[in-house]
Amino acid sequence: MDLRVALIGYGTGGAVFHAPLISSVPGLRLAAVVTSDPGRQAAVRERYPETKILDSADRLWEATGVYDLVVVTAPNRLHVPLAREALSCGMPAVIDKPVAASAADARSLAALSAVRGLPVIPFHNRRWDGDFQTARTLIRDGALGDVRRFESRFERWRPQVKQGWKESDDPRDAGGILYDLGSHLIDQAIHLFGRPRQVYAEIDVRRPGAAAPDDAFVALAHPGGVRSHLWMSATAAQLGPRFRILGSRAAYTVRGLDGQEDALRAGATPQDRGWGVTSPEAYGRIGTPGDERAQPTELGAYQQFYAGVERAVRGEAPPPVTLADAILGLEVIEAALRSARDGQVTEPVAGQ
Repeated sequence: MDLRVALIGYGTGGAVFHAPLISSVPGLRLAAVVTSDPGRQAAVRERYPETKILDSADRLWEATGVYDLVVVTAPNRLHVPLAREALSCGMPAVIDKPVAASAADARSLAALSAVRGLPVIPFHNRRWDGDFQTARTLIRDGALGDVRRFESRFERWRPQVKQGWKESDDPRDAGGILYDLGSHLIDQAIHLFGRPRQVYAEIDVRRPGAAAPDDAFVALAHPGGVRSHLWMSATAAQLGPRFRILGSRAAYTVRGLDGQEDALRAGATPQDRGWGVTSPEAYGRIGTPGDERAQPTELGAYQQFYAGVERAVRGEAPPPVTLADAILGLEVIEAALRSARDGQVTEPVAGQ
C-alpha cells in the first residue's frame, strides 16, 4: 500500500520540487496539500485532481491515522513547530532546508524524534545533482589523487531585492544567502570530507535595500588537510565554475547548474524520458594542463531522495539524509556567522 503523504506548503518548494518528486516515486501518494491561497489551491486541483486540499495544518492534526508522512515546505520559522506537531501526532516528517533557524532548535527536534521513534529527514536534494554525484565518484575512486581543495559555488545575478521572508534579517526567519544556498554547499562539503575543524567566513549585504546577507564566502578546514572554499551570491554578474576540485594527480572543473531544477520548473518529472541527463557540451573537464578530457556527468536523480524516504518510513533502510547531518550544517553556519562578525577563524560548536 502506498504511503499517504501530506505536503504543507505549495509555493516554489512545494509546487516545483516536492509535489512532482513525491508523485514520481513508487510507494508514495500525494494524498493532501495544505495551502490557504486560492490560486495555489486551484493549481493543485489542476495538476493533482485526486489530491485533497486542506486550508490549514490543523486539519492534518485532526485526521488521526489518515496520513503516513508530513512534508514541511513552509517558511523557515515554521519548520520546527510544524514538524513537532507531526511527530506528536505520530507522523514522521521531511523538512525543507534549513530544518531550523538554529542548531539548538534542530537538536530539540532531534530529541523529540528519538522519543517518538519517528524519523525527521532533511530535504538536501542537492546530494543528487549529477555534477555532485560525478565529483563524489571521482574523489571516491582516486581519479584526482589526494584532494587538496574543493571549490563550490552557487552564484546568481539578482541585483534587485525581491521582498519576502527570505530577505528578512530577523534571526527567526533564517533568511539570507547563507541559510538558503549555503545550506546546500555546506552539506555537500561535509558529506564529502567530514566535520570541519575550522571555519572562516566573509558575509556581506551588497544590494541597495537589502537587509539579509546576499554575498558570502565560507572556508572549511577538514580533517586530513582538505580545504573547502564555498561561494554563494546573489550579486555575481559573471558566474564562476560550479565545482573546481584540485587533487595531487588531476583536477575536475564543471560549469553551470544541474538541470533538474529547470526541468521541474518547466513541468517535467523524473518519469519523463531523459530525466537527469546532461548534454555532452555541458560535461566537466578532468586532467592537468595540456592533458584534459571531458568527464561525462552522471545522471541527476532527485527522485532518489524520496525513494530513500519511502524505505526509511517503512523501516527498511536508514534515512537518505540524517537530522544529525542538518544539525552539523547549522553548527557550521553559526560558526561562519561568528567568524564574519569577529574577523577570526572559529570552530563549529556541538550541542551538549
